Amino acid sequence: MFQHKSSDVGALWKVAILCIFLVVGCAARAEDIPRAQSSSPLDQGFQGLYNLDFAGAQKDFAQWQAQHPEDPVGPVSEAAGLLFSEFNRLGVLESQFYENDRKFAERSKVQADPGVREQFQQAIDRSQKLARVQLAKDADDRNALFAMTLSSGLQADYEALIEKRNMSSLVFTKEASGFAQRLLSICPNCYDALLATGFSKYIIGSMAAPVRWLLRMGGLPADKQAGIADLKTTAEHGHYLAPFARILLAIAYVREKDKPRALEVLTGLRHDYPANPLFSREINHLQSGQ
Repeated sequence: MFQHKSSDVGALWKVAILCIFLVVGCAARAEDIPRAQSSSPLDQGFQGLYNLDFAGAQKDFAQWQAQHPEDPVGPVSEAAGLLFSEFNRLGVLESQFYENDRKFAERSKVQADPGVREQFQQAIDRSQKLARVQLAKDADDRNALFAMTLSSGLQADYEALIEKRNMSSLVFTKEASGFAQRLLSICPNCYDALLATGFSKYIIGSMAAPVRWLLRMGGLPADKQAGIADLKTTAEHGHYLAPFARILLAIAYVREKDKPRALEVLTGLRHDYPANPLFSREINHLQSGQ
């Protein structure tokens, strides 16, 4: 279907990178939760993932699942932790932060851990099963819609960034965007869900006109400025995904050649999450001009 230059293909699949930044926040509750609250195992797990403490995060997520066995957010959080840890082991996070489209299109398929793959898929399956039960009772269940949004996003991530199955990844990305739009239609203040739409709008809006048209026909919106606006809203008002909205804004600023804003955002993230070395590395990368 898509017959483009390799650079256009790379830009197309860069949409899947948004899921990297959904990974850490994927256990976010759909309800509005005060950002100051940070006492639940989910909050603690997110903080662990932000600081690359994967073992600690999984303990927190396991505790949440034990306390809330019917909550689909618990197992999708577990899946997020598994995938984020695998990304870190394989160097995916560092290599994908600011790569250009050509390098992304020419990336090599990495060697995944089959055991982690099995655990990841089992957690996804558990989450989706629980979410479908809730949606059968209430089609507008916010928590279930959020879990489905993020489980589809995580699968898109695995397909694109580990398996290098780009077409399969796009299918999951479209699913994630659809669930996010359903959630936002009933909960406009569920700001974390805007992350799933904002970066997609921005990246697709950056493509050549024929590619934008094809993706619009496939149900994926394209609007650079609207995408940036969504990211800013999540960064300012989101809960678990606010830091990742800031990361995506930094990427957008780099693509727009606005290095000062990108550095400002990354410097703030480095201050907030000092145990995560990725922010310092990307700051050094930008400052060196490489």
